[in-house]
Amino acid sequence: MHQQQPRFGCFLTPSANDTGLVATARLAEQLGLDLIGIQDHPYQRRFHDTWTLLSFLAARTDRISLFPDVANLPLRPPAMLAKAAASLDVLSGGRCELGLGAGGFWEAIEAYGAERRAPGDALAALREAIEVIRLMWSPDGSARYAGEHYHLAGAKPGPAPAHAMGIWLGVLGPRALRLVGTHADGWVASLGFAPPESLAERHARIDDAAASVGRDPAGIRRIYNVGGDLELQEYVDLLCDLIANHRMDTIVLGVDGPDGPSVRLRWLAEEVIPRVRSSLG
Repeated sequence: MHQQQPRFGCFLTPSANDTGLVATARLAEQLGLDLIGIQDHPYQRRFHDTWTLLSFLAARTDRISLFPDVANLPLRPPAMLAKAAASLDVLSGGRCELGLGAGGFWEAIEAYGAERRAPGDALAALREAIEVIRLMWSPDGSARYAGEHYHLAGAKPGPAPAHAMGIWLGVLGPRALRLVGTHADGWVASLGFAPPESLAERHARIDDAAASVGRDPAGIRRIYNVGGDLELQEYVDLLCDLIANHRMDTIVLGVDGPDGPSVRLRWLAEEVIPRVRSSLG
């Protein structure tokens, strides 16, 4: 049985044609969900910019947390990303977390003027970015950093986040999972890329890496994106299994459906999640 009280959120598609995104975010808050995740694919012409949308939604909600699920690092320089995330956290009263990814869809990233990175370089840049972001959140008067991919030359940090903001990595490979254990505050996985039967091995890589640097693996949050069109009991069984047996403590549920996101969201919040909580005890 999982020890922490699980958190539940929803995954909103940042479609520029969806005029109901604010209403859906408000509904998620009214229904008691804990957080909203927004994917970050700026090269999708039908999508809003994720950081602009997160800020817009934060201004129109009061309690629910928000995070990029996950931010596209190659298109977002880490010092500026740190500034944006900290600013949103301050302005929202401590309701922002930072999901971060090494990048993918490299042709589209190149089309936007960023460099294509080989897997090893992408991982090295991700590690450097975490270090840069933490420097930019520090109380130091200036920050210097000399990495292969990123540099700071006396940059002035601030503002600091309003709370201990987490850096959650959306990664899959063995070396990237070790980076979660040594450098990050959480791991973001998705049903389509990391099925339940693969989670034990991936958790072990995170745990071993954390222990190797004296960190408590239990302090690393485990976030799981779940989409798909499942029947009620299938959904309940899956989520109970993920939480009770696979150590996922934060579940982010897709709300796209044939009847629209508000209908799907109500069904998840009023039918699925209460049964999961009841089953877990």
